[in-house]
Amino acid sequence: MSEKANIGVVGLAVMGSNLARNLASREGNKVAVYNRSVERTNLLVAEHPEANFIAAETIDDFVASLQKPRTAIIMVQAGAGTDAVINQLAERFEEGDIIVDGGNALFTDTLRREKEVSAKGLHFVGAGISGGEEGALKGPSIMPGGSAESYKTLGPILSSIAAIAEGEPCVTHVGTDGAGHFVKMIHNGIEYADMQLIAEAYDILRQAGSFSPSEIADIFSEWNKGELESYLIEITAEVLKQVDAKTGKPFVDIVLDQAGSKGTGVWTVQTALNLGTPVSGIAEAVFARSLSSQAAQRNGAPQLATGTTAWKIEDKKAFVEDVRKALYASKIVAYAQGFDAIRAGAKEYNWNINLGNVAKIWRGGCIIRAQFLNRISDAYGKNENLLSLLFDEYFQKAIDSSVSSWRSVVAHSSLAGIPNPAFASSLSYFDGLRAERLPAALVQGQRDFFGAHTYKRVDLDGVFHTLWSGDRSEIETTPSSH
Repeated sequence: MSEKANIGVVGLAVMGSNLARNLASREGNKVAVYNRSVERTNLLVAEHPEANFIAAETIDDFVASLQKPRTAIIMVQAGAGTDAVINQLAERFEEGDIIVDGGNALFTDTLRREKEVSAKGLHFVGAGISGGEEGALKGPSIMPGGSAESYKTLGPILSSIAAIAEGEPCVTHVGTDGAGHFVKMIHNGIEYADMQLIAEAYDILRQAGSFSPSEIADIFSEWNKGELESYLIEITAEVLKQVDAKTGKPFVDIVLDQAGSKGTGVWTVQTALNLGTPVSGIAEAVFARSLSSQAAQRNGAPQLATGTTAWKIEDKKAFVEDVRKALYASKIVAYAQGFDAIRAGAKEYNWNINLGNVAKIWRGGCIIRAQFLNRISDAYGKNENLLSLLFDEYFQKAIDSSVSSWRSVVAHSSLAGIPNPAFASSLSYFDGLRAERLPAALVQGQRDFFGAHTYKRVDLDGVFHTLWSGDRSEIETTPSSH
């Protein structure tokens, strides 16, 4: 074989095929393609002769078609299939070659795989790729981890296919080993929250404001011209405009109200719990999907008490603006919590993650691309040790101008019986963050009473335990040896 490829793709389902086509369309790339099913490989090559792929019928042919250092991107289903392909390549690759997992892998699996592969002298890169099928073809946001050495080879290749935002490719070397897949996981968690918040805004506008789906589409289109400008707001307007061809009803009214999930939102919440980092907005979004899918409970519910109070809206324009502000404030909280989780993960796993750069690469190609990501990048650019995104001057002002509307929308929605879990939890998080004193003091007292878990005092150093007894006239407090 005279000509060899500088990059290869294993796994040619829609995402893999589109990524291979994207790679092949960029100057300087020659792409080898391989799929376990030869028919799929042949179909891709036949349908896209302009790509000039190097097609491989066997894994040995694929490896032989790659120039050194061999670099292969795996785009197969996460789990056992990924491990099988990694093992096949690792058996054939040589020292310095690079294996990239571009699937939605759990970052702890990436940590394990990187350790195993690097022990053989190979580089293993877990790369989060966001943007779906269209992003893979036209330009995704890419979040690679792995070694700095592997990025010297991989970086230019990924930069050639990434989305471009304000003249910059939406890719950065996130950090070592599992950092890339970790950041992609948090990205997806934020996506859950963003989508749920938009859905709650729609529901409030429809139930309380009596707007039709097409009217709400117009409202969202208008919102998309301002600080809420984003891909999700844009496509929400398109979904709400859609009319079902069969019935003539609004499309949103003929869709079963049970939301699916692929697990990355759950991983985000589980991981944040393990890290001790609150991501309540993301969690409520995950739980809202879970509740929507509890068909037996929802269909079998008895006539439950309402106790609702009518939401009297005298000025619809002001009402719409209140909902917009509540959505924006809640969205800021969701992103703040997501970036807090990235910071906590970086600390736990010793990753040097630049939060400002992460915000930049999310500006294009990915599902949560939004205008205000520039503001997030600016915030971390000014202060990389910013304790919370909510403490940045821009976002402080944004919350200040929105908080009255936010409270009004959450309170009135609750009184009217309109569920708003992500709105309400985001507001509660904000209030918890700003509170001078929390009821956690009482919780610590309870924990010390039933389990001698100890507590700290506001006036003395050290750790204490009280000798609790109902028949003592005085409660003895002593420094604890725990």
